[in-house]
Amino acid sequence: MTQPSPHIPVLLDEVIHALAITPGSDVVDGTFGAGGYSRAILAAGARVHAFDRDPDALAAGADLAERSGGALRFHSACFSEMDKRLAEAGVNQVDAVVLDIGVSSMQIDQADRGFSFQKEGPLDMRMSQSGESAADFVNTADETEIANVIFLYGEEPKSRRIARAIVAARPIDTTTRLAEIVRKALGHRPGAPKDPATRTFQALRIHVNRELDELTAGLAAAERILKPGGRLVIVSFHSLEDRIVKQFLRDRSGSTASGSRHMPIVKAANEPTFEKPAKAIRPGAREIAANPRARSSTLRSAIRTAAPVWDQQELAA
Repeated sequence: MTQPSPHIPVLLDEVIHALAITPGSDVVDGTFGAGGYSRAILAAGARVHAFDRDPDALAAGADLAERSGGALRFHSACFSEMDKRLAEAGVNQVDAVVLDIGVSSMQIDQADRGFSFQKEGPLDMRMSQSGESAADFVNTADETEIANVIFLYGEEPKSRRIARAIVAARPIDTTTRLAEIVRKALGHRPGAPKDPATRTFQALRIHVNRELDELTAGLAAAERILKPGGRLVIVSFHSLEDRIVKQFLRDRSGSTASGSRHMPIVKAANEPTFEKPAKAIRPGAREIAANPRARSSTLRSAIRTAAPVWDQQELAA
């Protein structure tokens, strides 16, 4: 039996530096996962409010919570609900929020969760372990909807060909069966550097878990809960996520690109809720060699101003 790979938090030193933690501060870890960031934040002397919609993640972190002496508090919820859940717990503002977007290595390593096409398992992919699974979607959605999801969330140019193959092969119940269908539809050549099933699996995972909607809502929730001077730190892993983060920080810092160097910068209608974002950080060669998952990661961060949150219409996702 293959043992799960040890969890290595991506860009850990850079994340902790960007959070600028002071002892006794309150920090939200919106994506607890295997607890890598939370451990480092606790070690820096902060209180951690950890969110995760995966019950397995919270169960695995129970020992860490017990050893923290009350400094680590769990919230079984999506990070988009952080402001509401913390208000219920009597916390109205925090000093920092960190989000590590996407699927965790712990989830990928568990074959029965259905996230990996390299492991035989049920076609599930649900982070919360509830609601519609990936199998439910591919076995009931029409061909056009499947193609649209694979194109939009997987950026797969041959999405229609894959969707036709999926519909023709239904029912599909396992990860390896779906991967086989996708590879055959795309004419997979053994030894190719990237498995052709990668984009389709990414697309289905994002769709099933509404990840991009969750990210958009979570950024707005962080804006509401951060105190003036508070830090927002986000690590993303692909262009769809990073585009949302980059645009949010650009908008909330008071300007957006005009689209042409000959046009003036367009000022936001609302007072900026964040200072100019720090320069994006990407992993170095040494980290990538030690942790291949870090290869596609990007860290973006910004500091909250004292300006009121933007109008609710601006926050609608």
